[in-house]
Amino acid sequence: MTVPRPHTAEGAAALDRLLAEPSTAVLAFDFDGTLAPIVADPRDARAYPGVTTELARLSPLVASVVIITGRPAGLAVEYGGLDGVDGVVVLGQYGRERWEAGRLEAPEPPPGVRLVRDELPELLRRHDAPEGTWIEDKGHALAVHTRRTPAPEAALTLLRGPLTELAERAELTVEPGRMVIELRPPGMDKGAALTRFVTERGAASVLYAGDDLGDLAAFDAVAALRGAGVAGLTVCSGSDEVTALADRADLVVDGPPGVAALLGSLRAALESAPPRG
Repeated sequence: MTVPRPHTAEGAAALDRLLAEPSTAVLAFDFDGTLAPIVADPRDARAYPGVTTELARLSPLVASVVIITGRPAGLAVEYGGLDGVDGVVVLGQYGRERWEAGRLEAPEPPPGVRLVRDELPELLRRHDAPEGTWIEDKGHALAVHTRRTPAPEAALTLLRGPLTELAERAELTVEPGRMVIELRPPGMDKGAALTRFVTERGAASVLYAGDDLGDLAAFDAVAALRGAGVAGLTVCSGSDEVTALADRADLVVDGPPGVAALLGSLRAALESAPPRG
């Protein structure tokens, strides 16, 4: 099984560094839309078949495997089937939470989250949110989903302004996504979480794979890390809903099945490489 080649020189160089020096490589992934298919109800999301096994087999071959998600870390562990999987770290709530070796670290959410929780139902009623709009309470953030409405994009457009105003009053940040708008604490995003983790691990190379607008911050972080001497490879889990990531990525694969195939090819290449030392 051949590892697909990135179409950019920077991405190709990062892949070569990763394969040559895996003990200094961090492999980082978004969860929904990358490791797990997008579904109508995010509570039904589960890792794509074979993904968890490949992550478990890759983790001892590289410096670190990390999942960076807007979900609570505990849910990503549950939905990813990661409980009992050694060597995989989960950074939830855009890095506010950390699950590692079976232990979860999570701070208290800021007061603005409680304000949004109290006011969101009335806001949706007042602005005639269409049937199928629903609120996901993530503990440290709240998300308004429109995928189950008759016209999801129109529903997002209807609610974007009022939700932005509410976020400003609550001193929270608005994070747009695939048929969802999330209100979350400021000062933390996938880029900040990735940079902190790569620096903590002292990595010489990093691969980041994502699918949505929230992953652009991680792509920006990879670009900045390149400037600091860390070889970086960005991967887009492609879809028809979001094209901004594909335009920025060094490598585009076909959604979660393509990510699963990429994991398998990386693992096979690393397992078949001659011993180093």
